[in-house]
Amino acid sequence: MTKDRSFSAVMARKPEIMKSSVGIDYDLFESGRISFDYERMMKETGYSLQEIEEIQKETTVGNTPLYELRNITRLARRYSAPGKGARIFLKDEASNPSGSFKARRAATAVYHAQKLGYKGVIAATSGNYGAAVASQAAMRGLKCIIVQECYDSKGVGQPEIIEKARACEAYGAEVVQLSVGPELFYSFLLLLEDTGFFNASLYTPFGIAGVETLGYELSMEFREKEGRDPDAVMVTNAGGGNLTGTARGLVKAGALDTKVIGASVSLAGLHMASDTQFNKKSFTTGHTGFGIPFATWPDRSDVPRSAARPLRYMDRYVTVNQGSVFYMTELLAQVEGLERGPAGNTALAAAFVVAQEMDEDQIIVVQETEYTGAGKHINPQLTFAKENGIKILKGDPSQEIPGENIILPENPGMLCIEELDIEKTKKSYIRNCIKNTGVESVNREDLDFLVADTKSNEDFVREALEELGVKVETEEI
Repeated sequence: MTKDRSFSAVMARKPEIMKSSVGIDYDLFESGRISFDYERMMKETGYSLQEIEEIQKETTVGNTPLYELRNITRLARRYSAPGKGARIFLKDEASNPSGSFKARRAATAVYHAQKLGYKGVIAATSGNYGAAVASQAAMRGLKCIIVQECYDSKGVGQPEIIEKARACEAYGAEVVQLSVGPELFYSFLLLLEDTGFFNASLYTPFGIAGVETLGYELSMEFREKEGRDPDAVMVTNAGGGNLTGTARGLVKAGALDTKVIGASVSLAGLHMASDTQFNKKSFTTGHTGFGIPFATWPDRSDVPRSAARPLRYMDRYVTVNQGSVFYMTELLAQVEGLERGPAGNTALAAAFVVAQEMDEDQIIVVQETEYTGAGKHINPQLTFAKENGIKILKGDPSQEIPGENIILPENPGMLCIEELDIEKTKKSYIRNCIKNTGVESVNREDLDFLVADTKSNEDFVREALEELGVKVETEEI
């Protein structure tokens, strides 16, 4: 009997499709009314950190170079107060086979798919993860399909997304390109169901555990080079997996005093699901359009429970404007001789500013770079922006209005960050937990879960619940 392929019917079958395509029964981890056993779910990867390192070594993933950006550090100190200006380091993840840290995620996911006997893998992504999955699938002899949100309703695609599609196809993957909107997830579910392939989601425990090696490597490298852990790690934040995996690796290394700072490109005012605004942004990842929604509701992802939960680990969250990231991309190339793509330069732009707040004997690390290519380079990106009516200006980056202009700083001293209220973000997450579960009261298990998921304390969570009119069942406490 042919299954109903209507949108509503396919969406109703989501739990069944996900269970068969990931090999995880997520119901096993459900516990309270809104809580689930996160650490138990993470252990379902079935691999220790050392085993993951061995898996990644099989396909030459990991053990990437660590550079001290001496020239950029000197430049930052020119704009710092006396005694300020931390040393800036860069972990060069562009050295991975597919040119980004996402090879770590893909290596573990594709290995697991092969181990379970799947004939192929599917991933829904418009970014570097698609190339990473395609590359790893090619190495392990599996088929690969990448589903990509690529075009607006006029059939116009962004240079960076088209470049990433080219990379996926170069590795032998079939790329299904779709327009912005709900058809992406619908098509993704249908493909999983029709092919029986493995869902190499960005948000499975397998994928996040693969990034833990990055944080662990960082700690081990600094202990060898400097005799201590870095003071801060700056992480480009989008869906949250980069930050979550890196932070978990740091924790496993015992680097408990290292501060984890998230950085995103500010695209305030642009709606990511808007057809008319889709091509008004000049960044396809690492921006607030992903960073904020996924931080405040991680389970919006393509699996029932996301393993990427950035608020569990984030100490601070800052944003930079689009023009500053383009500026930093050129600065890195011309001052340090490293031409890299825009995602890691988001964190680098933020680190340049944060380093000026820190003491000169402190260390801040930008934990990733990515490859650059024809569509990722700043020239086609700025040309595309102009074609879409965006003004390219020089001046004060804080005056940039996403969707209207891109403001390149007049000089390095004008780079700036905007501090996001992380406490407000945490309260937004708690509000979404209540809204999406519809509960009117929570028990002890839920309370403990919310404390852990927001890296806060019981008083903070109780206050947030009280503001929402949600009762904490005292008889269970």
